[in-house]
Amino acid sequence: MGRDFCAAYTKLADDLVAQLWTAATAGRGRVAGLALVAVGGYGRKELCPTSDLDMVLLHGGRSDRQVADAVAEQLWYPLWDLGLKLGHAVRTVREAVALAESHLETATSMLDVRPLAGGALTTELRQRAALQWRRHQPRWLNELHRSVLDRHARSDEVAFLLEPDLKEGRGGLRDVHALQWAGITGTENTSGPGAAADRSALTRLERQSLAEAAGVLLDARVELQRRTAKASSRLLLQEQDAVAHALGDADADVLMARVAQAGRTVAWISDEAWSRMTPATLEDAGKRPDRHPPGAGLLWRNGMVELAADADVPGDPGLALRAAAAAAEAGSRIGRECLERLGADAPDLGQPWPAEALRSFVRLLDAGRPAVAVMEALDQKGILVRQIPEWVAVRSRPQRNAYHRFTVDRHLCETAAHASERVVRVRRPDLLLVGALLHDIGKGFVPALGADHTEAGIVVVERLGQRMGFPPDDIATLVAMVRHHLLLADVATRRDLTDPATVTAVADAVGDPDLLALLHMLTEADSIATGPTAWSPWKSGLIDQLVTRVATNLAGGRPEDADEDFPTTDHLTLVGATEAGQITVRAGDGSLVVVAADRPGLFCRVAGVLTLHSLEVLAARAWSSPDGVAVEDFTVTPMFSGEPSWSRVEDDLRRAVAGRLSLESRVSERARQYGRNRGGGAATAHPSRTVIEIDNLASATATVVEVRTPDGIGVLYRITRALGSLDLDIRSAQVSTLGHEVVDTFYVVDSCGGQITDSAFAQEIRAEVLAELARA
Repeated sequence: MGRDFCAAYTKLADDLVAQLWTAATAGRGRVAGLALVAVGGYGRKELCPTSDLDMVLLHGGRSDRQVADAVAEQLWYPLWDLGLKLGHAVRTVREAVALAESHLETATSMLDVRPLAGGALTTELRQRAALQWRRHQPRWLNELHRSVLDRHARSDEVAFLLEPDLKEGRGGLRDVHALQWAGITGTENTSGPGAAADRSALTRLERQSLAEAAGVLLDARVELQRRTAKASSRLLLQEQDAVAHALGDADADVLMARVAQAGRTVAWISDEAWSRMTPATLEDAGKRPDRHPPGAGLLWRNGMVELAADADVPGDPGLALRAAAAAAEAGSRIGRECLERLGADAPDLGQPWPAEALRSFVRLLDAGRPAVAVMEALDQKGILVRQIPEWVAVRSRPQRNAYHRFTVDRHLCETAAHASERVVRVRRPDLLLVGALLHDIGKGFVPALGADHTEAGIVVVERLGQRMGFPPDDIATLVAMVRHHLLLADVATRRDLTDPATVTAVADAVGDPDLLALLHMLTEADSIATGPTAWSPWKSGLIDQLVTRVATNLAGGRPEDADEDFPTTDHLTLVGATEAGQITVRAGDGSLVVVAADRPGLFCRVAGVLTLHSLEVLAARAWSSPDGVAVEDFTVTPMFSGEPSWSRVEDDLRRAVAGRLSLESRVSERARQYGRNRGGGAATAHPSRTVIEIDNLASATATVVEVRTPDGIGVLYRITRALGSLDLDIRSAQVSTLGHEVVDTFYVVDSCGGQITDSAFAQEIRAEVLAELARA
């Protein structure tokens, strides 16, 4: 599909250019000394819908320059008039080669020269450009490799990202081009470095796999640009369903799984090919590992783990994991021949695994970041799935929401890598590492083993723990880690941590200090691996606070009283200094305290002002004195860059609390101005619905109202406006943003200070919140 489009589009362009050339050269003298060549993507016959037509008009020198300029004018302007984008130049062969001497992008474009019209200058350019490339091969290869690495750092992964860049990302089409320019793909392009870079560096199977993977990426890129008419190669969430449908996929998940697999294949082949360049050719060759013996049947060769002559691959079940652990610990790789043999002949580990194999597996995970690449190598050769068959269910599985950055399998590897940095903080590092790798594996088994990935994961991990050879108590711990892997983050960001019921509920669920420590470190690793929206100093502080209180409870200490740390002495000082009917506001450094006469809707008014000043509420506490003075303490962060004008915030707060600020109209206008979804198109991938839960068991003194709804400007104001309209008093609030949606939790009491026990009133609360959110 993609190649067919590119070929057809290229032919159309060639035919048009040929017609223009005929018209431009008709009746002119000296045109025999001119030639028109395509370079770059046009030269490769890889024209996508928004690609530039890159062309060079060659001439013989000063005597031909005038006629060349005249011909160029007759070529370029009609193409511009048609709305086509051109990359164009008029040069001699010598000028073109001289420019390629010092500029990598020009040098590589000269490797894709294709004749369009004219005489022998095209052949001369191709020969001289190829000769020059070979002459400067070491420098060009080093520059090309550095450019590949720099590009990867800028654009990140095709295989594992939610919205991959199909061209520039690691594993994208540009990596295929780079291999062609380096001359190690075995393609028909023979103008690469040739003899110095082994042209048989890729096997026939690798070349076939590379071509198939590139075809998948090109199909998606062509359809993306065809639909959007934009030059971008980033496959955004809002485009994925339409592109999938056009390409014949059942849904976007199927498409993104194919894209992920293609990106993995390209990245793997590219990494392997570049790693096989000799240190004499590449400055960035891998470091030599320490010469510690890698284990029985293995040895170090050229800095990589290879098989020893006496290795018994079929008869040594632990050999593959032993090789992987040695390579990861040394920050190195498993050699190509070793990988091929292991992929072909390594047996499965049986049940239970040999004890030595489990130790090697834990060593592999404990190596941290280098283990990610080694596990990818095992996966590419089918070794990982042979040892853990359940892995196939999460392999390249997309997570199409703006909260998660990676596919499921890469997220699990990233979590294990981050967990390895925290093993010193738990008593059982092995359980932390294995639990981190497997905590979300249930996502590959939904709905087969249940509608919830946690419940499915429990079944899978119990089975896996038995096969790996863990004793029953350890299996129970791994199962508990999966069951509760979301517990600490959910409670810390959605519940009042000073409420004794919160601490008691978590302590009852966990039940063991060692499990609590494992869950703490798993939560940190999982959150960091999820993406930037899932981890922050604020969230870290809340989780640390929760873990400290639960640990105290498990050790037999008394749960913290709800009012022990709120209001603080400082709050009470502000209450004492606030005259009747007056308002005290203290703002700055991410904190906002308002002291005023208590009334329904006070929280809503403060939330509305914060919305007007682009301040996002992370958490809030409220308290009322016996004589009716309210203290409301907000933790806030700017939605956009830069600090707000706190003096203006204070002025607007005083006006709003006094009823002299038209909040409703201002917030509505701001929502219209900025749009409902601050996350842009990402929110449209799987549109979330509003869910409202009302719980009287989570607290002994208040009713917990939890609202999960799409994120947007003024959402907190809307919810609290609804609660205030029903005379509900908000005692505390926790606000979390999960990618494109928010989870806002409110501890409320009725006008008499009690819980909401009337089911009809609870339904009214739901209806009022939904109605208010519908206004946005």
